[in-house]
Amino acid sequence: MKIVVCVKQTPDSEAKLTAQNGQPSWGDAPLVINPFDEYAVEGALQQKEAIDASVVALCIGPDSARDALKHALAMGADEAILVSDPALDELDSAGAARVLAAAIQKIGDADLVFFGRQTIDNGTGLVPAQVARVLGWPLLSLVGAMTIEGGEIKVERTIEEGKQTARAKLPAVLSIMQGVGEPRYPSFMGIRKAGKATIPVWTLSDLGISAPAQVVRRAELLNPPVRDTQCEIISGGSPAEIAEALADKILAEKVL
Repeated sequence: MKIVVCVKQTPDSEAKLTAQNGQPSWGDAPLVINPFDEYAVEGALQQKEAIDASVVALCIGPDSARDALKHALAMGADEAILVSDPALDELDSAGAARVLAAAIQKIGDADLVFFGRQTIDNGTGLVPAQVARVLGWPLLSLVGAMTIEGGEIKVERTIEEGKQTARAKLPAVLSIMQGVGEPRYPSFMGIRKAGKATIPVWTLSDLGISAPAQVVRRAELLNPPVRDTQCEIISGGSPAEIAEALADKILAEKVL
């Protein structure tokens, strides 16, 4: 059993997004593994322990994205692969799906592909479905628990109405929710192992594909207008008098 976990390097969750020259900017925020992807790694490691699977972490990004892969290795992943190419600097979700699918096919013999539910830098949650479409594999999204029996996987999906049970034959693509459990902390030995690990870097040429054409282009990003607000505190008198004064203010400002 081989599980590929797709991870992404993103700005820290405390980072503030602003627009600079019409483009998104995260300032000097530190870059970390996407927090939702940690749940995907955790889910894969649980299956590794349950059915003796191997776990391969896969990431598209610049050389700095090695740190996200090292985090996955420190948690317990067996291997890590970085896909990096200058032609991938402006990559939308559809293009990322094609590149990831090509890398998964190059890895070979994958039974499962895990994703976090979304990334914190764009939050679309589209890539798992798009990868499944390119590979021609079934998609099981919003997975909070799973069991693998033979050539089939049974999952419990977390949906608005409650819980839903679904099955699919392997290979399959899953997006993982927080229900799998809190991601484990990297152990000291895991951190040392990750620090010494050699992470191969694949280019588009290695994958045998050209740079995917952009399907979605961001025309311009603008900061929201600054609102000039004023605050007035109504005090004094009885609660009824304060309520009457507040009602008069609301009517005068034509809020209602």
